[in-house]
Amino acid sequence: MTGTWINMAAIAAGAVLGMLAKKGIPHRVEESLTRIQGLAVGLIGLNGVIASMFTVDADGGISDSGGLLLLVSLVLGCLAGELLRIDDRLSGLGDAVEKRVHIEGFSQGFITASIITCVGAMSIVGALNEGLTGNNEVLLVKSTLDFVTCLVLASSLGIGVAFAAVPTLIYQGAITLCAGFLAPYISDDLLNMICMVGYAIVICIGLNLLLNAKIKTANLLPAMIVPVLNNLLNMLKIL
Repeated sequence: MTGTWINMAAIAAGAVLGMLAKKGIPHRVEESLTRIQGLAVGLIGLNGVIASMFTVDADGGISDSGGLLLLVSLVLGCLAGELLRIDDRLSGLGDAVEKRVHIEGFSQGFITASIITCVGAMSIVGALNEGLTGNNEVLLVKSTLDFVTCLVLASSLGIGVAFAAVPTLIYQGAITLCAGFLAPYISDDLLNMICMVGYAIVICIGLNLLLNAKIKTANLLPAMIVPVLNNLLNMLKIL
């Protein structure tokens, strides 16, 4: 799990440096930076959805797949998230920490950074590679990207970003430890579908930062399970 520990340290270090930079930034500049971050995050999410949904055929044609699954995943995920009140519970946890340590805006930074650092393909592929072969190259690249991302996010969202290191450790660590069991069941198509849904959630984060849309992004997290369930149903049909 060396790669995941390095990733965790990179997230925390980037956030701390971002907090130090924040002290010298005027409020009006901070607001502008938040909007620009929202635009960048939204474009990253859009690029991820497009890359996962569209493929180039051997003859040069473009085919798309997964559009309906994306819609169903987001709808079912949102319903499950609302019923379980995931966002409210995470926000409540963040608010409790805020009151205890007197840090304003902790929950927004924590939830936003946690989703961004956990939903991408690099989290799954990197953790699987490390668990199966001991190769942590993908996670080292991800650590560099997360360092920069968390540095920028923490400059406007605060120290809550640093605590995204904890769910990243739990999520990637679990995949690494269970890699031998999970690998045979995670096909390229399934990975694409999971990432497509994850990047759609990242778009929602971008809208929240850019337009203050107030989308409860944590409530959408169950949507990432729907492609897995769909894949299991297809496997049962084959059997």
